[in-house]
Amino acid sequence: MRLVADHVLVTVPATAGNLGPGFDALGMALGVRDEIEVRAVASGETVISIEGEGAETLARDESHLVVRALREALDSVGASQVGLEIRCRNRIPHGKGLGSSAAAVVAGITAARALIAEPEALDAAAALRLATAFEGHPDNAAPAIFGGATAAWVDAEGAHATSLTLDPAIETAVLIPESVLPTKEARAVLPPQVPHTHAAFNVGRAALLVAALGGQLELLLPATEDKLHQSYRADSMPPAVAMLQHLRGEGYAAVVSGAGPSVLVMGTGLGSLTWPDGLGGEAWELIHTVGPVQGAKSRRV
Repeated sequence: MRLVADHVLVTVPATAGNLGPGFDALGMALGVRDEIEVRAVASGETVISIEGEGAETLARDESHLVVRALREALDSVGASQVGLEIRCRNRIPHGKGLGSSAAAVVAGITAARALIAEPEALDAAAALRLATAFEGHPDNAAPAIFGGATAAWVDAEGAHATSLTLDPAIETAVLIPESVLPTKEARAVLPPQVPHTHAAFNVGRAALLVAALGGQLELLLPATEDKLHQSYRADSMPPAVAMLQHLRGEGYAAVVSGAGPSVLVMGTGLGSLTWPDGLGGEAWELIHTVGPVQGAKSRRV
């Protein structure tokens, strides 16, 4: 496979996984995007510059997720490896349950797709399989690739996803605390087994959520109830629990975004969302989005 471009620009959205009851399956793209500029160079070296989130902490060598994913994608289609100059403009908060690692992986794969002569070899289905191999589960990678809201699953052939019907009136509000919670830590507190009644509860709520997202907005509050993960993680994120209790008590369909500690609200009229100052002992940032969000995009420069 030949490389036919040497300079590409990629943008990838933040994502919320789970959406409450759809653990490791449902996800949604959110209205904040990372931007990654990639140049293929003859030097054989990898040079990375980072602005914004992670500028002080992220690796600037071959271990960077964008680089690893890009090189894995090139290998998967038999394309030659090259030197890379990468500029990351990171706007997706890290350690907040907003899919920053999935965005980095999808960015690398999308960049590889834009560089090669036959981009269809790295279509959305192939990109999802590659991204899930990095992530371990597809609920963030799927909306990062497809945009909107998605349902994803894994079988013997790898990961798959389908886009869900998303009512254009739906808005999202993401409330982001100052504190962070690494995904590994959040997953470590989950039990290996759950009661059959809790599993059945979530199956029903996840099915109901698909209907609610498609237009039955009055069902969003009951459809976002969960018994599989949020209660087990409560001790790891007291501020998120305080925010959830406040918002759901006010009638908003609020859930933990991914592994937390950010809180996602779905509904309408969210531009005027308010909460008590210092709720949960945190200062909260709000990201408000109206309508469906596009997935990863690329263009040759």
